[in-house]
This record gives sequence, C-alpha cells and structure tokens, in this order.
Amino acid sequence: MRLLLDPQLDPATDTGWRRTWFDIIYRHDTPPSRRFDLTLIGVIVASVLVVMADSDTSFHARHAGWLYPLEWAFTLLFSVEYAVRLMVVRRPLRYALSVWGIIDLLSILPTYLSMLLPGSQSLLVVRVLRMLRLFRILKLTQYVEEGGVLVTALWRSRRKLFVFLSAIITVVVIFAALMYVVEGPAHGFTSIPASMYWAVVTMATVGYGDIAPQTGLGRFIASTLILIGYSVIAVPTGIYTSELVGSLRDADRWDARGCPGCGLEGHGPGANFCRGCGHALPASTGKGE
Repeated sequence: MRLLLDPQLDPATDTGWRRTWFDIIYRHDTPPSRRFDLTLIGVIVASVLVVMADSDTSFHARHAGWLYPLEWAFTLLFSVEYAVRLMVVRRPLRYALSVWGIIDLLSILPTYLSMLLPGSQSLLVVRVLRMLRLFRILKLTQYVEEGGVLVTALWRSRRKLFVFLSAIITVVVIFAALMYVVEGPAHGFTSIPASMYWAVVTMATVGYGDIAPQTGLGRFIASTLILIGYSVIAVPTGIYTSELVGSLRDADRWDARGCPGCGLEGHGPGANFCRGCGHALPASTGKGE
C-alpha cells in the first residue's frame, strides 16, 4: 500500500484554516510544522510509557487514579489530531486507507474498545509505530529506498533458502525421532514434537537446558547435532550475500537522479518523471546507460 506523502487540499479552501493546518501537519520544513512534529513525537512517547507502566499490576494498583484519565486524555488528543488530518486533505478516504492513516486509527481504537472488551487498552502500545514519522520529519524517507535492495536480494534467494530450510527440517525430524527412541519419556523426551523442540534449540546452539540427554548415546547424538548446527549457520548467510551482491550490481545500473519534488532516487534509465510523485526529473546523468 502506497504511503500518502503529499495529500492535496480542496481547492475551495486552499487559503483558509485548512491550508494553514495542512502546512503545519503535513509539512516538515517550517518552524510551526517542526514544532508540531516534535510535540507529537513527545506525546507519542509519553503515551506509550503510560501504557507500559499501566501494564504492571502493582504500579496500576497504586496509580490507577491518574493513569486512567491520562490514558483517555492521550486518546482524545490523538482522536482530534486524526480528525484534523482527515479534514485538511482533499481525499480523506485516501489518507484513511494509507499506511499512516491506518496506524493513526489503530493508535486510538483500543481505548474505545476497552469499554466493550476490558483489557484491550494494552494494545495501545501500537502507538509506538507512529514513531516511524521520524523518517519523514528528519528527511530519512529516501534512505528507506535502500532497504528495497535488501528485500530484493531476499526475494531472489527465496528458492534456495526454501530448499535449505527443508533440509534443516528434515534433519530436525530425524534427530528428534532418534532422541525419542534413545532417551524416551524418562529423560524428558516425551514425544517426537517435544524432541523436535530440543533439536531446534540444540542446532541453533542456544542450549536452554530444560531438556538434556542423559545416556552416552544420546549425548553423542546431541554433539553431532551441535556440530551440524555450527556448519549450517553460514549457509543461509552465503546464499543471501550472493544474491545481495547481484542486487547491488543491478541497482548500480539504475539512474541516480534525485527527484526535485520528493527526493526519491533510483529511477530507470531514460525516465523523465519521478516514479514516486510524478514530478519532472532533471536531465539524465547517463548512469547505467
């Protein structure tokens, strides 16, 4: 789902209060808008801290008298902000269905739901997702594009990783069955699924110790599985690294021109308009051509 980076105002109200609040809420390069953004981030952090503190039973018992009103105060404040965001854009539904709009809505719904479903207010920790606005406030949006290279490399290596995971699951099932037969319920291996849990923990070299082999043969099998675990750790890393190098090589072939409108980079060779906002691009640098 595409992020709504630049909602448009209703032309009939471009010079009214909606225009003023649109600039304050959606722009990040003026003193009023930056003060609004920083204040919003501070309120978000404070509301999340209140929810976290309220989850502690003893703290809630001592301070419920002010935690509950404070939680509702934050909710009403975010509700007003959400309503204003919808009122100052030309297409409110477009914003409501955008990623930011959904996050804003989810940040206020749990408090209202708590009147019907007690305990659901704990879901208010979703407000921490609104901290993602820092990427836009600090002009970091363009760097998110670099993450696309990592995702592309992961997608390209999906088949190899699937084969690798299939092999790992097969090894886990085989060793789990062996330990179930060798150790048995007397030593904690009550079933093959329980033994599979032990095999995963052992292969990952985590070693919780809640289930451990007691016989000599069982310890030999466990040692073998540990060595296998060490040997397979590098396999997915190598697969992903290989595809990442290929993705980086492909990315270098793309045009590095930045869009004057939104700053987005990585346009196709010969592109005349930004693939993000549609703004006209400057003359091609010739990179990748």
